[in-house]
Amino acid sequence: MASEAASTGMDPHTMAIIIGGGIFVTLMVLLLVAVSYTNVGMRHADHAEGEDVHRQFKVHGDKH
Repeated sequence: MASEAASTGMDPHTMAIIIGGGIFVTLMVLLLVAVSYTNVGMRHADHAEGEDVHRQFKVHGDKH
């Protein structure tokens, strides 16, 4: 009777699946973040941007 009063009303198997699923999702998100950062070192060298006459939002540094 005391164990019934202390229980949360959820099956232990269901609780284990919820906790395990949460850990799995957390690890998958961390894996995605780690994989996305592996591409950072493979970037090309920067270069000056050429004049684009068709650019919609032009930046006029001399007028500001």
